[in-house]
Amino acid sequence: MPVNSDLPTNLRTVREAFGASPDLVIRNFTITLNTGAMKKPLPAAVVWIDGLIDTALVDQHVLRPLMFEAGQTHSREYIKHGDILQFIRERVVTLGNLETANDLNMVIQGFLQGKVGLFVGSYPEAILGDVKEWEARKPEEPPSEITIRGPREGFVEDLRTNITLLRRKLRNPNLRIETMTLGSQTRTSVAIVYLEKIANPAVVEEVRARLGRIKIEAILADQYIEELIRDAPLSPFPTVVNSERPDATAAGLSEGQIAIIVDGSPFALRVPAGFLQFFQASEDYFVSFQTATFSRLLRFVAFASSLLLPSLYVAVTTFNPEMIPSTLLVTITAAREGIPFPTVIEVLIMELTFEFLREAGLRMPRALGQAVSIVGALVLGQAAIQAGIVSAPTVVIVAGTAIASLMFARPDIIAMSRIVRFLFLFLAATLGLFGIMAGFILLHIHIVSLRSFGVPYLSPLAPINLAELRDVLMRRPYWEKINRPKSLTRQASPGQMRNGGRRK
Repeated sequence: MPVNSDLPTNLRTVREAFGASPDLVIRNFTITLNTGAMKKPLPAAVVWIDGLIDTALVDQHVLRPLMFEAGQTHSREYIKHGDILQFIRERVVTLGNLETANDLNMVIQGFLQGKVGLFVGSYPEAILGDVKEWEARKPEEPPSEITIRGPREGFVEDLRTNITLLRRKLRNPNLRIETMTLGSQTRTSVAIVYLEKIANPAVVEEVRARLGRIKIEAILADQYIEELIRDAPLSPFPTVVNSERPDATAAGLSEGQIAIIVDGSPFALRVPAGFLQFFQASEDYFVSFQTATFSRLLRFVAFASSLLLPSLYVAVTTFNPEMIPSTLLVTITAAREGIPFPTVIEVLIMELTFEFLREAGLRMPRALGQAVSIVGALVLGQAAIQAGIVSAPTVVIVAGTAIASLMFARPDIIAMSRIVRFLFLFLAATLGLFGIMAGFILLHIHIVSLRSFGVPYLSPLAPINLAELRDVLMRRPYWEKINRPKSLTRQASPGQMRNGGRRK
């Protein structure tokens, strides 16, 4: 739809496009141009959407210069050549970012992006100026990645602010930022951020390709993008890292990762992502390397416990009680006396109870949710024991599993462990220890077969790289961190790279 040479027609089309919305502002006025011999009036209009722009900037840099200062400027040379718009761009309007558009659809989209539009007389073009300004949350400590020692700022819902936060962390001219618009209805701005000469160019190109293949009406959060570009979308294992922390994102960029930031979301996505990377926390890099190493090893133990502890308890007590020490077996048998359900039903009852409490705590108001999660678990557990529904050892096992699952640094791993834990529980109830071993082997095969944008998911464990593995299982001292991980910048074949780019 080209911009019409008739000003009233353009304004009428804009009104119809927005359905006479009350937040659409159209300011009509007259520009008085000084031609030397006479003054020539020229009708004009400035259009914007209230709430998306800084009206003070419009008044100071657009309306005031056009209405009061244009007539005082000698513009005979511009009028002689008929290039009034060039005169306005170069001599009158003082905004820093100006562009000319002859497509009315482009102009309308500019209004929705926080731009002001200027229509002048019978000229079939419009001038767009970037003056966006809306209420945004200030950078605060991210609630999902709290650290005792370290920066207290996190990403917000404004794309420009998030890019600024990264610029402050990485004051490097090689920081590249590419933007695109996704979502036919929402027209959401998405930024690809990476460090040139460090990030793998093939991975950068694959990120562009996967984002370019997205055909969807609405992009309202980063989860939309993550689900559409990730490798192995049916796998419960996350192949994309998300983070609210600018310092963690900047650290990933410096190691060769590519960040994807979505306007309206306080999370940044990073690719490629490895499985072992999800056990690293920002806190590891703000404490001594001894403390960080101990905490990281505890997370690996907690992960194994959260997956296998309930299933091992069911398998041993049901199929192989001879593996339990006699004293402990007598204690468990005495505690289970009078319980009407088999062990697997006990564990399922308590597991589902803890899952209900977890979900209730997340959905309720924060102060009340904490009370429901802690007090509810204690009260229900004790009541279930006294009622003879479950035994005390079962409550201890399930409670220990729940505590272990909360030690992970990433919510994605918590969600994945909840799914896999129930699968192991089913195998333990049907096949015992053989089922657990078979499930563990199949799970290992599945993880080894995964890739994240061409990078092996278990790298540097498989294929093994002892130099990089040392910095994964433990946090090396800073004086030993002299090389970035080569697994992130390793060149992958096109077939491996496009493992997850199947969505159209």
